[in-house]
Amino acid sequence: MPESGRAPRARLRWRPWLRAIHRDVGYFSVGLTFVYALSGLAVNHIADWEPNFRQITRQHQLSTPLPSEDRQIADVAIAALGVTEPMREMYRVDDRSLQVVFDRRTLRVDTRTGQVAEDAEEPRLFLRVANWLHLNRGKRAWTFIADAYATGLLLLSLTGLWMFPGRKGLWGRAGLIAVAGGLVPALYVTFSGGP
Repeated sequence: MPESGRAPRARLRWRPWLRAIHRDVGYFSVGLTFVYALSGLAVNHIADWEPNFRQITRQHQLSTPLPSEDRQIADVAIAALGVTEPMREMYRVDDRSLQVVFDRRTLRVDTRTGQVAEDAEEPRLFLRVANWLHLNRGKRAWTFIADAYATGLLLLSLTGLWMFPGRKGLWGRAGLIAVAGGLVPALYVTFSGGP
């Protein structure tokens, strides 16, 4: 076989390795990408909603008659509702309304009727954890994982550019799309006034 016939085949042997690396790093990154993407969407709209907690309002009925002392009324309400967190404060709003405040809930007790309006925050389980990770609340240990993930994304970007030869690769379609993707942040910074 002539020398020229062997050269192109030898030159392209590294592309299957790139595809294998790209595929496996991509599979490994799926879970982290899901966490970061979902959390990013939630945190981007933090002015419109509370991504970590859901606001809940419930109505309860206590047995009447209630005790005459405010502290005893609060104790009855806490026991009936099964609240385990410590009370932060308790105060009279008016002659028939007692407010009992905790970190994540407030009870408004009608001392005549025994009706209790409970305003509480309940954690959005997955989003709260995803935001905790995304905002690096886990600090040093999570920093290593986040850096490894960022390195994986860089590897995905680079291997993606070089996987295909010719018009589908870096000097064709892939290159044009990559340039378009790079222009998005550049144009935004330019037209928004930048930092």
